[in-house]
Amino acid sequence: MNTSTAIDEFIAGRESWGQEQPAHHRHIITLFGLFGRPAGKAFPVAAIVHLIHLLGAEPSSIRSSISRLKKKGVLVSKKTHTGNGYALNEELEPHLQAGDVRIFTPTSASIGDPWLLVSFSVPETERKNRHKIRTGLSRIGFGAVASGLYIGPARLKAEISAYVREHGLWDYMNFFICQPSGLMDLKNKIPKWWDLDAIAHAYQSFVDQYQPAIALWQDKVKQGQVDHAEAFKLYLPMMTQWRRLPYLDPGLPAELLPQNWIGFAARKVFNDLYRLLQAPATQYVMPLITA
Repeated sequence: MNTSTAIDEFIAGRESWGQEQPAHHRHIITLFGLFGRPAGKAFPVAAIVHLIHLLGAEPSSIRSSISRLKKKGVLVSKKTHTGNGYALNEELEPHLQAGDVRIFTPTSASIGDPWLLVSFSVPETERKNRHKIRTGLSRIGFGAVASGLYIGPARLKAEISAYVREHGLWDYMNFFICQPSGLMDLKNKIPKWWDLDAIAHAYQSFVDQYQPAIALWQDKVKQGQVDHAEAFKLYLPMMTQWRRLPYLDPGLPAELLPQNWIGFAARKVFNDLYRLLQAPATQYVMPLITA
C-alpha cells in the first residue's frame, strides 16, 4: 500500500492551519497519535465520538472526519470487544515514531553542523509534483533560498528522503551537503529563507494561550483537586496546537536566531504543562478506549 496520502493527511496544516482541517479533525489525529500506539490499537467508535465531543464538536461532524480519515488511509476499520472500532494504519508507525522525536525531543543544530541544500526541477506539465515538493519541504521545516532551491539543517535529510520516496519524487531532486561560510552573512540571510516573524508569532500564541494554565494546574495537583476529564479537555487541544510548531521551526542554531527567541519559552511552557496533564488525561482516556 502507498501510504503517501495518509502521511499527507498527517502533515496537512503544518504550514498554516487555514481551513484545510477543522479543529475536531485535527483532534482525532492527535487522539490516535497519543493513545492509539503502536499503530493498530483499536478505539471503539463510541469512545472516539465521546472524547472529541467533550471538546465541543458535534457527533455528526466527528463521524464525518472519521470516515474521511479512513478514506485517506489514516484509519482502518477494526473490531473491538465491544463492537466496531478504528485503528491507525500500522504502516504509519515509522512516520509516527519520527514525529514523536520531532514533537517531544526536538534538537537544535550547532553552528558548525552541516546543512542540506535541496534543488529540484519539474516540467511545467507536472506542476502537481512541483507543489508536492514545495509543500513537503516547507512542512518539514526547510527554508526557501530560491524557487527551486531550499535549505535546512542536514539532520532533516532522513525525513525529507522518506517524504520524497513515498511520493515518488526522486527523479526531480538533488541533495547537497554543504557548509556555509561567514556567520554574519548567514545570520542576515536566515530571515530571508525562513519567516521567523511567523514562527515567532505561532510560538507567542501558544505561550499566551497556555502559560496561564501552568500555575492553575500546579495548584490543582498540590490540593489534590485534579479532574481527569478537565485535564483531557486541556491536554488534547494543547498537544494538537503544539505538534505543528516543531515542524515550523527547523531547529536553527541559537547563534542565528533573534535575541530572546520565544521558541525557548514556548518549549518550557509545553514541557511544564505536559508534565502536569499527561498522566491525568491518560487516566481518563484509557478506561474509555479499553472498555
